[in-house]
Amino acid sequence: MKFFIDTANLEQIREAQDMGILDGVTTNPSLMAKEGITGKNNILKHYVDICEIVSGDVSAEVVATDYEGIVKEGEELAELHEQIVVKVPMIKEGVKAIKYFSDNNIKTNCTLVFSVGQALLAAKAGATYVSPFIGRLDDISTDGLDLIADIRQVYDNYAFETQILAASIRHTMHVVNCARIGADVMTGPLSSIEGLLKHPLTDSGLEKFLEDAKKLNS
Repeated sequence: MKFFIDTANLEQIREAQDMGILDGVTTNPSLMAKEGITGKNNILKHYVDICEIVSGDVSAEVVATDYEGIVKEGEELAELHEQIVVKVPMIKEGVKAIKYFSDNNIKTNCTLVFSVGQALLAAKAGATYVSPFIGRLDDISTDGLDLIADIRQVYDNYAFETQILAASIRHTMHVVNCARIGADVMTGPLSSIEGLLKHPLTDSGLEKFLEDAKKLNS
């Protein structure tokens, strides 16, 4: 499973990259605003800065909701760097734009997906990635992991090449369970990735090893 980090924070991206396990980055306007990145030129430059840190795909989201606007923004984003993936909302005009981008060899990430039907449309249009938001489903007392499993079954039934990118990851067990179910990619905060490192037996075992090592060297 690929590991993406969902942030616009360059320091966190570098930290994940330095671990040697980072495969890509996802961003959105809210994450840009959180880092104080405003203004079109600054946002575009920030996308390039991210691409220079990582070697994998970097999702950059369009703001337009009409077909012509999505295509115009998407083409501009795609021209920034070869690693850019155009992030398109799951709406009718977005699906039309995904088909256009697919026909023109521009990678896409269909975002705000909350049902199998939406994921099916995205795959039919040729999306590179589809992003089911499992955390937001959990927030309304619906099991987001069930959606990942259902999309996996449908995609396997018809050999769709669209990759399932589990988004809105909230914690480490989301990561583990998405891996069990067969998500192709997860994207979440750095804390959800670093949480995989933690186990009390690892901590106590290391402490014991270090204690014994001191005795051997005393």
